[in-house]
Amino acid sequence: MAAENTALGYEQARDELIEVVRRLEAGGTSLEESLALWERGEELAAVCRRWLEGARARLDSAIAAREEAGECRED
Repeated sequence: MAAENTALGYEQARDELIEVVRRLEAGGTSLEESLALWERGEELAAVCRRWLEGARARLDSAIAAREEAGECRED
């Protein structure tokens, strides 16, 4: 399942995570199914976290590059 997770985009992982949470909150699932949903939710949350951390790193890098180039001016 790890290879499947790396292929997921942020929006795909987020949307599936929303569905997992909805199903868990709705109840009516067996303990085994609830555990499987929870585990999948943890995996999806990790995928989202990696995407967001990568996006943050790219933004920080772009901001640092602008500052080094002297393009960032305070108003």
